[in-house]
Order: sequence, then C-alpha cells, then structure tokens
Amino acid sequence: MLDVSFVPSLALDDATPRAVAFLCASASPEDLKSLDALCGGAVLRAVAQKEFCGDVGQVLSLVAPSPAFTQLVLVGAAEKGASKVAPTGMEQAGAAAARALEGVEDAVLMLAPGLEKFAPEAALGAVLGAYSFTAYRTKNVPKKVLTRVDVVADDAAAARWADLSAVGSGVSLARDLVNEPANVLNPVTFADRIVELEEHGLKVEVLDEQAMAELGFGALLGVAQGSATPPRLVIMRHDGGGDEAPLAFVGKGVTFDSGGISIKPAAGMDEMKADMGGAAAVVGLLSTLAQRKAKVNAIGVVGLVENMVSGTAQRPGDVVMSHSGQTIEVLNTDAEGRLVLADALSYTKERFDPRVIVNLATLTGAIVVSLGTEHAGLFSNNDGLASALSGAGTSVDEKLWRMPMGAAYDKQIDTDIADMKNIGGRPGSAILAACFLQRFVGKTAWAHLDIAGTAYKSKAEAVTPKGATGFGVRLLDRYVRDIEAQG
Repeated sequence: MLDVSFVPSLALDDATPRAVAFLCASASPEDLKSLDALCGGAVLRAVAQKEFCGDVGQVLSLVAPSPAFTQLVLVGAAEKGASKVAPTGMEQAGAAAARALEGVEDAVLMLAPGLEKFAPEAALGAVLGAYSFTAYRTKNVPKKVLTRVDVVADDAAAARWADLSAVGSGVSLARDLVNEPANVLNPVTFADRIVELEEHGLKVEVLDEQAMAELGFGALLGVAQGSATPPRLVIMRHDGGGDEAPLAFVGKGVTFDSGGISIKPAAGMDEMKADMGGAAAVVGLLSTLAQRKAKVNAIGVVGLVENMVSGTAQRPGDVVMSHSGQTIEVLNTDAEGRLVLADALSYTKERFDPRVIVNLATLTGAIVVSLGTEHAGLFSNNDGLASALSGAGTSVDEKLWRMPMGAAYDKQIDTDIADMKNIGGRPGSAILAACFLQRFVGKTAWAHLDIAGTAYKSKAEAVTPKGATGFGVRLLDRYVRDIEAQG
C-alpha cells in the first residue's frame, strides 16, 4: 500500500526539487498564484492553453516547469461545472493524481486553499489510485512506481487519516486476494492468510471439512466434494462493542468456479478466480474494523470452496441436507454460491444471534444483465437496513440498487423432490437466488448484496483499477461508522 505521511508545511525550492500534485476546485489566479510564481508564470499559461477549470477528472501535467519541480500535476476536484467539492470528488482527484505521477517513487500532494479539510479523502484516493498488482510480473515492470506521498495538511486532517488509512488497507487487502490466481489462493491458503490478521487484534477460527461435516454443512460440502483441495469455513471476530449483539457479515468464497458438472464455457472462465470477491470484501472489512478499533461487535464468516469437475463432483439432481435442516435439490451445479451461503448464513444466525446479517457474493450473471457494472444488487427483508446500506453506498460511491422480492418469486424455487431447488427459471433469476438465501436467515434483519458486476472490472474507473475493485469494504465500513455515530 502507498506510504502516506502528513506534514504541516513543505518548502519547495531549487535545492530539493519534488514531483507535486496540486488538487483544486478552480483554476483561479488566486488559488494558483503561489505555484505560478514558482514557475515563472508557466502554470497560468498552461491553464489557459488547455482550458483547465478544476472539474473532477481534469488533469494538467507540466514536466519540470521550474527548478523546484520535477513534475507538477494540476488535478480537478470540483463537481463538473461548479466549484462545489464532495468527499468522493476529492478521492477521485487523489486517485487521478497518483496515476498521473508517472516515473516517480516519492511525491507531494497539496490542496488549494479551502480544501485542506479534505486531505484525508484525497490521501485515500491516492492509495486506491496507486494500487497495482504486479506480484507475478518479471518483465515490463516499471522501474519506478509511486510508493510514498507527503500530504500537506494540518494536525486535524492528519488525525483523521490515522483512522481512514485502515480503509485503504482493507480495500487493498481485498483487491490482493481477488487478484491472486486460483493455483495460489485456494480454500486452505486463503484461510491461512486470514489467520495472519490476528496481528490486528481479530479473533480467527477455522473449521475444517470434518468439523463442518459434524455440523451438518451438507450444502457447502456438496459444492466442495469435486475438488482435491478441502474446504474451510473461517470465522473472524472483532469485539469493540461491549455486550451488544454483533453485526454479521457473510461472504461467498469460491476460490475457483468451473461450474462443476454444469461446466461453464471456456471464454472468460479465467475470471472465475474472482468468485470469492464477497469473501474478500468481508475479510477486508474485518481487517479495517480491527485496525481502526471500531466500537462495535462484528462477525465475519466466509465459506471457502473450489467448485471443480471430477469423478467425485456433485451431480445435477443430487439432494443435499443443509445445516438448517432443509433439503435442497441441486439442479445446476453452477448455482453453487447460494449453497455455500446457505450453510454459512444459517450457522451464523444460530451461533451468533446477530442483530443484522449482510452477505456479499458474486452470485449471478443476471444481476450484471440488470444493473451493469455501476450498481450492485441489494435484496433485503428489512426496509431500515436496506435504506442504511443504500445511503452508505451513495456516500462512498459504491452504489446499490434495491431489487424486489416476495412470495410470487419465492414459490418458483419450490420442488416436489425436496424442500427447495437451487435454481428457478431464467426470468428474474437474480431475485430467485436472493429468495433462496432468505430461507436460511429466518426473521433476522438481512441483506444480500450481489456484487457480480462490481467486484471485478475490465477497465479502470475513478478510484478502482482494472481487475479487482475491493467493492464492499468502503460501503460496509461507512455503514458501520454510521451505526457508531448513533451511539
């Protein structure tokens, strides 16, 4: 993760030239006069030539405009066509600055007068924008990448960063996990990496195949039985809220999804290493809460399996007994994530009696057809919870769109052979998947976030890189912060 330091002031002179990113909400001479003076008028000339006005997304780069600068990058932070600045705009500006500072390892981040209070958000954006995953590249690796940035801001901003930096760490962790190839990150090695988070104060418990069999995890184990790598269920606990009932977060962790006997097409199957994006987000969130010492009790539960094809793989038509005691007819082995979540959800409800359960999963292609990559699908049995999650998502620009549920949909997963089947028809299939999950949470306030379109992207956008986005960590951290604020 990008190393960020906050400094109260910074003298720029010919003796110590630096690469500098300057974030501004306008291109007024008043805002830019100090930089322009250092550069002999080059800044305002460039602004006029390139029609830079300070909108989010605008970047103006000057190479060595004076002996004091090796590079100077002006970055817009205002909502388009206005001087108004939002925290998310500052994050986007920070990300754009980090990407524009090419070929440097060390840089300075400065903010125009009046914007200093947003310095922590700008720093978070720089962390998210500077992220890259190059662990397996041996050729064409940039010789210099941005690894450190000094942010010029006062002590109050620095104090806020000490808290917000945990979010950057959690998002980076989630991205790393999703980007790892499936031959490296399997259920066992994934569980091992979670155990390492005990250094942050998390309590971690790992259930192996035998323990899950004794608990009656027939749905999860049915998915795992085709793989040579055994499954794991990992429980993370953060205790920061005294005796209050915990918030529970449950993640689907299919470390590779071949589809099983209902095998997927070859095209795009490589991206199925990302089918554990929900679990990665839960791990990133719990890491964040532990690092910032959140004043809540939180439980993270992730079901980790591989869905593979073999002589021992689950067959279409099999019937499994879930942890809840309900039976499931498996009509399609590629609808496996809901089977993993079924046992994880009912176990979480029974063991921890949480006040809410939020699960995250790259669950259906249907949600991508419905919402594209701009929104994740939100399904819930509780209007208050749905509203709180939607608001949290909007505030950090990880947007949710609530989808319908109800008895007319739910009855479509009834079957003559068992208590339910794991698929219905194609129409409304993302909704039917949510109805399936709802059968395992009882009356607990519950929300399901289908992040299939938002967890992994084919191109960089705003603060997210190409590949794993870490979607869900910032959203749920904001949700928890809102709860903390309520006391």
